[in-house]
Amino acid sequence: MKKMTLASALAVASLGFGAQSYANEGMWQPHQLPQLKKELKRTGLKIPAKKISNLTSFPMNAIISLGGCTASFVSPEGLAVTNHHCAYGSIQYNSTAEKNLLADGFLAKTKDAELQAAPGSRIYITESLDNVTDQILGGLSAELNGKERYQAIEDKEKAMVAECEQDDGYRCEIYSFHGGLEYYLIKQLAVRDVRLVYAPPASIGKYGGDTDNWMWPRHTGDWAFYRAYVGKDGKPADFSKDNVPYKPKSHLKVSAKGVKDGDFIMAAGYPGRTNRYRTSAEVLNNFTWAYPTAKGYREEYIDTIKSVAPDGSDARIKYESTIAGLANYAKNYGSMIKSYNKGDMLQRKQALEANLQKWIDSDASRKDKYGAAIADLDRLIKEGQEGKEHDLLFAYIKRTNMIPTAQRLLRLAHEKQKADAKREPGYQERDMTRFTQRMERIDRRYDAKVDAAVILHFLEKYAALPADQRIPQVNKAFGLSDGFNAESVAAILQEMHSKTGLGDKKTRLEWMNKTVADFEKSDDPFIKLAVSLYDYEMAEEAKEKARIGELQQARPAYMAAIIAYNESLNKPIYADANSSLRVTYGKVKGYSPQDGLIAKPFTTLEGLAAKYIKGDAEFDSPQKQLDAIANKDYGRYGQKWLGSVPVNFLGTLDITGGNSGSPTLNGKAELVGLLFDGVYESIIGDWDYDQKLNRSISVDSRYMLWVMEKVDGATNLIEEMDVVR
Repeated sequence: MKKMTLASALAVASLGFGAQSYANEGMWQPHQLPQLKKELKRTGLKIPAKKISNLTSFPMNAIISLGGCTASFVSPEGLAVTNHHCAYGSIQYNSTAEKNLLADGFLAKTKDAELQAAPGSRIYITESLDNVTDQILGGLSAELNGKERYQAIEDKEKAMVAECEQDDGYRCEIYSFHGGLEYYLIKQLAVRDVRLVYAPPASIGKYGGDTDNWMWPRHTGDWAFYRAYVGKDGKPADFSKDNVPYKPKSHLKVSAKGVKDGDFIMAAGYPGRTNRYRTSAEVLNNFTWAYPTAKGYREEYIDTIKSVAPDGSDARIKYESTIAGLANYAKNYGSMIKSYNKGDMLQRKQALEANLQKWIDSDASRKDKYGAAIADLDRLIKEGQEGKEHDLLFAYIKRTNMIPTAQRLLRLAHEKQKADAKREPGYQERDMTRFTQRMERIDRRYDAKVDAAVILHFLEKYAALPADQRIPQVNKAFGLSDGFNAESVAAILQEMHSKTGLGDKKTRLEWMNKTVADFEKSDDPFIKLAVSLYDYEMAEEAKEKARIGELQQARPAYMAAIIAYNESLNKPIYADANSSLRVTYGKVKGYSPQDGLIAKPFTTLEGLAAKYIKGDAEFDSPQKQLDAIANKDYGRYGQKWLGSVPVNFLGTLDITGGNSGSPTLNGKAELVGLLFDGVYESIIGDWDYDQKLNRSISVDSRYMLWVMEKVDGATNLIEEMDVVR
């Protein structure tokens, strides 16, 4: 492959930053927004676009990450609002069969009544973002093989992160953009004393359940409140009663006026992953094999849990968060498969690659830069798909508790033999607090009977794989060499779970300080399994790193060609989502999901009541709420133009997972809602943008305030926030 210079690659990438978006497509990096100022002003932004690009001033410094979801500060006392489903793990962690906060909800009327969030909970406040592409890629020889390139990049990243984290209380990460064409160092204050303040009952926060998930019309009260605490010196600290609320540099005002159809909206958040620039080979693999297979596995996982953990039992409560996550993605995959089969994305991807190659070949300078870009990437992608059945199935076996716990503890013992800078990411000293908390929170997310049942289910599938795809050590541990016998394997698993000490928190924490020799001498059945698998796992990891290292050279070359080609067609250039801070904008707008149907952009209290089914797990509703609706007790939140209080609304915001909890803002950057979902038809937006069907769903700020005032009595929080009326 001809290697283009770093300078030429970045020159190409920068061309797209001035391109105007169309149809509200794009998850924009904040520093790109000044280039979009005319478009933003035209569509309704009332504050300067340059202001949104500044991470250290309002409103961007009020937008925070929870490490998988987004939240925002809404008071000077560190009060942060996010989605109910983003706080679900903390609600579940504090719940028992006798005190079920998931079902009953929770409200702290005073700060001393607030509850510790689940161990490992964090609030990350982005303070700086620096382009470090030259430092990462500079000096890398084109002659490096895949493994050498991977290691060289990782070593540079770890060194830069270590230097950045010399400031106490900060978490730093290197993020790659455009497939590794650019690298940015992002520095975040990591608040680690996070407390649960308020969550409505599931009959509001999860209203509609899995039936309404990704659907419209929607009536879900998907919000919850955390509070950030720090030491008296203002620095991040572990939980202590002496800690004080964090004082954010700014916070969002909450609008009780809200928005109407056609109004400008925008959102800032931390979207997880999109795949808009993936190749046709990747599209084909994901939509015809990976997603259908993973959908089935997730549904089977849920059914297995439910078969051994009755509703309302302590075991079921421990797995409610797991079930919710599995169900969400199973439905997500189903929608993407359906949309893919109805559309022509694969054909358009194939046409794009053919046209891109023609465009490259038609110019000598382009051919010199990008000539082999498509072919090189395609080869690596297809190589990576070999053995995919085994890899995915074994990954689901390790989505349980005891097997990965033993493997992580053993890996920690091996990594501790190295100097900290040489350790694998996730096992360095900077990771030990989170590692410890991960070990601690297993108690509230583990039941031996459920763990064994799930492993048993997937081992039966594993045993049916061709012999050359199975691992000898796994065959030996579970007696699979001569086929699968359910009773025999179940007995082995029962014995392993009864004899292991890893179900006990104290024991797990003690193993964090054991040596490799201690592990090798252990009689714990799951530790013995981890020891037997260690060499195999390390060999597989080495192969994968070598492949990634090759991709780190091939993918940027391909992306540079794509960027230059799209720019020649005047198409928008934005990087795929990668969990870094992004801004998206659009309007409140309905849509037509199919011929003859028009979806209006707002739902109402009356629509919520119409769905009510007494005692139904998904469509039950608090009687107090139903009475207020029946009496048309709208208070200050009723809208004459709607004849009710708006509950949820649609918008054209370009979002994905990780945007959950993102504040939906009006043109003045006031909070008018919280993003929590997209419509069923737009789930494929992770791969393919369709302006007619791409719609986001937000819970309306007026419904939030109405429930807080009329139903849950959370008036203390309303008084704490700046509510714009």
